[in-house]
Amino acid sequence: MAASSSNIRVFPHARDFRIDQQTINIIFGNVTNKGRDLILRLNPIADASHTRNRKTSPPDSSCFPGTRKGVIQEITIWADTGIALLRLKNRPMAAHVYWFHGFAGSGKSAISLEIARIYAGSGRLLASYFFFRNAGDRSGMSRFAVTLASQLAAAVPATTSFIQAAIDAEPGLLTPGVSLATQMERLVYEPFRAAVKRGVIVKALIKGPFVVVIDGLDECEDKQGVKEFIDHMLDYFQRHPSLPLRFFIASRVEEHIRTRLQNDGVLLGNLDSHSADKDIEMFLQGSFKAASANDRVVQEYVRTHGKWPTKSLMDQLVSHIGGSFVLASTIFKFVVQPATEEDSLTPMERLPLTLKINGLDSLYAQTLARSQHLPYFREIISTIALLIYPLSIGGLADLLGIEGFKVIHVLLNLQAIVHVPGADEGDNVTVCHTSLRDFLTEESRSGEFFAPPSFNLYLSYHAFSSIFEKSDGPAHEYGKGFFKGHWRSFVRPDECDFIKEVEQFKARQPLRIDGIPYSAFLCTVFFSCIFPKTFDDPLYALAESANQLALTVECSDHRIRLWLQEHFYFSRSLGLSTVQVNEETFETLKHGLQSASNAIRANFPGIPGLESRQSEQESEYRLLCSELWEEVHFSGINIFNILGWIVARAQFKWEEAKITPRRPLKLKIGAEHSDIHHVATVLSFD
Repeated sequence: MAASSSNIRVFPHARDFRIDQQTINIIFGNVTNKGRDLILRLNPIADASHTRNRKTSPPDSSCFPGTRKGVIQEITIWADTGIALLRLKNRPMAAHVYWFHGFAGSGKSAISLEIARIYAGSGRLLASYFFFRNAGDRSGMSRFAVTLASQLAAAVPATTSFIQAAIDAEPGLLTPGVSLATQMERLVYEPFRAAVKRGVIVKALIKGPFVVVIDGLDECEDKQGVKEFIDHMLDYFQRHPSLPLRFFIASRVEEHIRTRLQNDGVLLGNLDSHSADKDIEMFLQGSFKAASANDRVVQEYVRTHGKWPTKSLMDQLVSHIGGSFVLASTIFKFVVQPATEEDSLTPMERLPLTLKINGLDSLYAQTLARSQHLPYFREIISTIALLIYPLSIGGLADLLGIEGFKVIHVLLNLQAIVHVPGADEGDNVTVCHTSLRDFLTEESRSGEFFAPPSFNLYLSYHAFSSIFEKSDGPAHEYGKGFFKGHWRSFVRPDECDFIKEVEQFKARQPLRIDGIPYSAFLCTVFFSCIFPKTFDDPLYALAESANQLALTVECSDHRIRLWLQEHFYFSRSLGLSTVQVNEETFETLKHGLQSASNAIRANFPGIPGLESRQSEQESEYRLLCSELWEEVHFSGINIFNILGWIVARAQFKWEEAKITPRRPLKLKIGAEHSDIHHVATVLSFD
């Protein structure tokens, strides 16, 4: 998993996409060449810290000047105390962890940012990490430890040699198979402890312990990883109670977090217990004053009628907001957003209407309705809600196969709830707060604006199609990295009626005029389903693979030749999976293969790798080798060859048995080592 010496990965599953090392210097500061090489080898997430561009890497929230002073003071008192003592069964212990919790939109991320800034300024910030749902690796735990280790190396250069020694001693430490607990102990806790024991950071420790800020832990989609992180962290501090290190963790109260952090060894901070009314009023007063300075309509209204908003209206607004900073921010943006043909109200007319809006859901629905009538509204909003990693305006347009101005047309009316970058910027389109994504993906809340899980099927196709488009665009890279992720989300049990949705998908073709035929996509993903057996009808997947293969190769499009030769990687079951091949499926496969064989000879003569005649004497079929047990990879040609072997071998087995009627045959699919480094996928009827 080591990166090259000159670049760093951002899309972990996409190939040939890099951000150069200058980004590392911006995010992690000036480090030595040795430290820079280590950071590149660790391959951290570049936009996870408090210094990220919050517009493109949410959450985009910060404390308004002069607000949240009391809350912040409580946290800094804890962090600045050498050893904060709690009483636990009549014995003291160090409170290394502060769990700061509150409801969605109460301002936790803004306070986390402020805490990170305070301790970065005093030289005591060890690392900061801001989780965010549907933000690629930032919504998981796979690169959490290496990202903290990278920031540790930059913040405390004396730890570099210890981190490097740990990697050298255990080369597999950076591979996916290593537990999170092991990575945290070897790459973060032990190097820091070793630097403390050597006495090389005494000057910094005079000011107080070092601090790690973790925000949005509830946004991490890897709940098991979160549990492992918390359990190991508490265990490590129990073993090393004098370690001068503090973890500030902010999150909502989720059960898998609460049951572990509601612990005698953890200080609890409840943001909901702090009244935010005065801070929200200060924020609104300052924000409306700044907006008025650039709005001639408001200026003229104030000249004629006096102060706006009035004290009475402001009091009503603060009371209505009920302590939610995200609601306050969204209402402000909603009030001052530019008028449109469909919504020509002035800010003065719009503000009283917000008092009738019942919380964020009503505000989200009212804002979304401003663009609901526009072409591609549903596709664009559902895409933003379900993307695994955010894209720019151009990336969204390329992914969906529409023109960029149509994306902008929809988004310009939604700037109160969605960050829309300028036309000359390459920044990503992101939601202003994760509660918008929650709203869009819960049908009981969003109603007509619901982004159904079944839309992942369409996103998977769009992403797959983008692989065969221009190779220098963000949609192309997104397609290579994430089309399988959307397919997995679609086939999740209980998410939707799988076969019904697929048939509806076929009926809606063509989804995009310039896209690769949908049959190539369906052939690929259906064939992948026979390996991990991700749904309950593998026979349907097998038969559809043959049908869609025949349809695909009837098209002489040059991209089909690429598809026939391109290898796609899929995860698979580590055990043995079986498929019952009956006579009906056999006939479907046989018919599809005959059609496909004729079309390939006519449209793609001389294509390499094609096995035109399968030997029924071969008792097993061995697919291309992989270096990973959990992966299988194949091309369109492989699909043709494997289906051909299945037909030939099944025919042989039935003729050999000489039993009528033909009983179903059990097709076994497993994996075995072909040599010391590679694993082969093996199919057999025996």
